[in-house]
Amino acid sequence: MTKLLGPAEIRELAERLGVAPTKKRGQNFLHDPNTIRRIVSAASLREDDVVVEVGPGLGSLTLGLLPVARHVHAVEIDAKLATALGETCGHPANLTVHNVDALKVDGLDPAPTALVSNLPYNVAVPVILHLLAALPTIRQGLVMVQKEVADRLTAKPGSRIYGVPSVKLAWHADARLAGRVPPAVFWPVPNVDSGLVAFARREPPASDVPRKAVFEVIDAAFAQRRKTLRAALAGWAGGAAEAERLLRQAGIDPGARGEQLDVADFTDLARVRLLR
Repeated sequence: MTKLLGPAEIRELAERLGVAPTKKRGQNFLHDPNTIRRIVSAASLREDDVVVEVGPGLGSLTLGLLPVARHVHAVEIDAKLATALGETCGHPANLTVHNVDALKVDGLDPAPTALVSNLPYNVAVPVILHLLAALPTIRQGLVMVQKEVADRLTAKPGSRIYGVPSVKLAWHADARLAGRVPPAVFWPVPNVDSGLVAFARREPPASDVPRKAVFEVIDAAFAQRRKTLRAALAGWAGGAAEAERLLRQAGIDPGARGEQLDVADFTDLARVRLLR
């Protein structure tokens, strides 16, 4: 059985490398072996899965993933951490370390089939959405994010916290909450709980409407979420009257608000604008 990193090993490794977690990069290093095993188990990986892990840090989760995945792509923006990761993991043949910003990843070989990560809090949503768009071979994932973000990502229409992240993730995948993680398993200890989000890729609501067009109307609808869609979409449509016309053509009440629409509704709205 692979030996996982505990609190003492994490601190010793950080001291040896001269590494201190920074808020700028949202670094909170996981140091609880039981939590690592829980994440790996919940990810439901198959032996032929190729995993992309963003923000491996000192290698806690990486060590848990290597024995169960065919290959692991570890994407680490911190050059010092990226350089040390291979040695920490024993230079296994099934590990490739990429010292790059995850938001600039546009292809990996072998092609990833799963995203499993303890994501930096400050870039979690952009990273998830970027990788799902840039790496279409990803079919499933399990990510750990701030609990508040996990709730937003998995919120359903009509919820108070349903918004842009909820709808954009729904374009790519079905998502659900997969558990809560307490602050004590991290170093440094964050002042919030974390949440696990599991997702499974599915086909977009429509193949004839570009993702960019759908995301534009989503952004417009939630930019002023207290307003009715007739008012909120006036700039996007070219006037409130035109917004009302497009909404009615898509079968949507102009007096509704963005949080009442699902991703299929936004797709229909983007389609009628493209066809006008």
